[in-house]
Amino acid sequence: MSLPFDTDRGIGYRAALGLIVLQADETIETEFRDFIGIDGVALYHSRIQSDLAVTAETLARMEAEIPASVGLLPGALPFDAIGYACTSGATIIGEANVAAAIKSVKPNAAATDPLTAAKAAFRSLGIERIGFVTPYVADVSEAMRQNLERSGLQINAFGSFEQSEEHIVAQITPASVRNAIFDVGGSPDCDAIFVSCTNLRTISIIDEAESKLGKPVVSSNQALAWHLLRLAGIADQTPGLGALYRAALI
Repeated sequence: MSLPFDTDRGIGYRAALGLIVLQADETIETEFRDFIGIDGVALYHSRIQSDLAVTAETLARMEAEIPASVGLLPGALPFDAIGYACTSGATIIGEANVAAAIKSVKPNAAATDPLTAAKAAFRSLGIERIGFVTPYVADVSEAMRQNLERSGLQINAFGSFEQSEEHIVAQITPASVRNAIFDVGGSPDCDAIFVSCTNLRTISIIDEAESKLGKPVVSSNQALAWHLLRLAGIADQTPGLGALYRAALI
């Protein structure tokens, strides 16, 4: 028996977003459930092979794997925006190279990554002087610091957990991240704080940290989610997710 049916525009009737998640990432998918928890916005994940250790060498190897991961996203969907979810990887590979790899498979989708998204976030917030918190070993943190400074940001305070193993980074407690934000971001020379790494847990502490410090806190996951939404034309100002979610894309 052939049954009748109707069709509509599907789950993502407002926007379809793609997310390329590191094999070793244990955090971003859970946090994105709230960061992208908007009716009519569909989020699709694909994984990319990555190493447990975060070094410049292991990060660089991911560039060749990005197109295959993008190709595993649903082929029939007209994606609005796709993000490669690795701040340090985008630093080492290069943001333009990441975007080119994504667009080699989905040429009509906007492409972003947490580093590009963070820069867009600080432009939209009108901020140049920041404190910088990372979990990375020294050479990865330094490469990211130089990248941010070349974009016009002034880093006036810095601290790192100095870890190379992704599994350990994913287990750093939100309380530890919150305390790091207070230690680094308390300087009057910092107008905002950037917490880098998609594997750090930040969604539960952003509002508290902003309230105590009186300045915006931008995390990799928050910035990437916000940028994907804004690139897709979604301007909803979701409460409880930090000052950034009240900002329009500039």
